[in-house]
Amino acid sequence: MRIRTHRDTCIGAGRCYLVAPELFDQRDDDATVVVLAEQVTGTGLDKAREAADECPTRTLYLTEE
Repeated sequence: MRIRTHRDTCIGAGRCYLVAPELFDQRDDDATVVVLAEQVTGTGLDKAREAADECPTRTLYLTEE
């Protein structure tokens, strides 16, 4: 699975980073999401799904590309 974002909707809440710091970071200038690992499998996939569920603006989503 691949992690995708709608960066224009990110408000910098940081929930993705708190759930999975190995997959996400935040930009220094505006705190918006930075995806560190676009392709995920196994436990990374579980964490990516949890992060997407926790996102208050639904900025994160997963695709099967």
